[in-house]
Amino acid sequence: MKFLLTLLTIFLPAGLAPLRAAQPDILVLFADDQCFETIRAAGLTDIDTPNLDRLTHRGTTFTHAYNMGSWSGAVCVASRAMLMTGRTLWRANRLFKNTDAERTAGRLWPQLMARAGYRTCFTGKWHVQTEASLCFDESQHIRPGMPPDRPSGYRRPVAGQPDLWNPADPTLGGHWTGGKPWSEVTADDAIAFLAAAPAQAKPTFIYAAFNAPHDPRQAPQAFLDRYPLERIALPKNFLPEYPYKDEIGCPISLRDENLAPMPRTEFAIKTHRREYYALISYLDFQIGRILDALEKSGHADNTFIFFTADHGLACGHHGLMGKQNLYEESLRVPFIIAGPGVKAGQQIHQPIYLQDLMATALAIAGAPKPPAVEFQNLLPALRGEALPPARDSIYAAYLDLQRAVIHDGWKLIAYPKAKMLRLFHTATDPDEMQDLAGDPAQAGRRRDLFQRLLALQKELEDPLDLAATFAP
Repeated sequence: MKFLLTLLTIFLPAGLAPLRAAQPDILVLFADDQCFETIRAAGLTDIDTPNLDRLTHRGTTFTHAYNMGSWSGAVCVASRAMLMTGRTLWRANRLFKNTDAERTAGRLWPQLMARAGYRTCFTGKWHVQTEASLCFDESQHIRPGMPPDRPSGYRRPVAGQPDLWNPADPTLGGHWTGGKPWSEVTADDAIAFLAAAPAQAKPTFIYAAFNAPHDPRQAPQAFLDRYPLERIALPKNFLPEYPYKDEIGCPISLRDENLAPMPRTEFAIKTHRREYYALISYLDFQIGRILDALEKSGHADNTFIFFTADHGLACGHHGLMGKQNLYEESLRVPFIIAGPGVKAGQQIHQPIYLQDLMATALAIAGAPKPPAVEFQNLLPALRGEALPPARDSIYAAYLDLQRAVIHDGWKLIAYPKAKMLRLFHTATDPDEMQDLAGDPAQAGRRRDLFQRLLALQKELEDPLDLAATFAP
């Protein structure tokens, strides 16, 4: 009966609260720095992710899930601020330093879930400007923005020179700080939350936020051994150096970009991608433990599972290493939903923002979406309905140095400091290697996309005056 009522919940009109008995549990598995291409089931990368594959086959994947960007070099800060407040980029930025006021007012995501009747649980990376323990009913092992790093982890490796960094050495700290790998600790906490759920009178909302696969990219040797360098493919859009790196805010002095030597070498990029894949496979193993525990709990049929990440990562694409750029590898993330009534093995290609997760979870809970929450409920898309017309374009930004609009298979990127536009037909050029901005045949398209970008800037209260930089 409970399962049937849960199915009915999905199809209730927006804003109509379900019977309490129909409220499903919600499990959010959230990664850090994970690119959309890094799940084997997506067919884009030679990587081992059997548990994310099984979640993919069980649920629905949104293939074009984007982060809106960042006002900070720590892109995860902006991404998580949007996720917790429901505000779009620049309005979330205005709230960022006063998140305590949002918490005091009870407007953050976990507080809205609690108001809907949920027991709220958190473990892992927080990185929001208020205390996690004051936002959730239960919290464990609250982590900082990234694991502690070491100087030996930077500008490496260099062919023919000793590599002082060993990603399998637990004495180097990082993800092993405290004695047990952080991904394992986060999984342990999530499993404990699940074990306690049957004894609770309330449905359970779990936000398990892994620090992986953020650098330092460390994994047990057995996972590194899966990826000999000869298995690692160089990205098709590999460059020794991105020509506009300084103008777009990605110089070698930027922490993420400083991880590999400049100019980039095939050896260095393959090494970093090897370590990235190994850490993702280790994360996948821990996610498998959580999924197994959920199955054993007997509550799997009445649980919605989300898997996504706060942004992607270049890790060698375009000669870049970090997430401080507006190429697909850095903007796009995996986004999977599995649960009652969700079609198995389905792909939805409509573009979304990953922060739509918040509004979707509120809808599953039967909670009305507060007027201030600007992201959208994805349940209609799961039913095969089109998303609102207002969402036919994706906006992206980084500091005051980069802007982009993605629309109908095209992407226009603006670099104000370099006074340069770049135009890619991502539908036929997914690696964004053919810049068509200078093609006279695309002048009209370039102009239309630029006007669309200006309109989105106005709608989203973007403070950057692009029109003053680029002549019509």
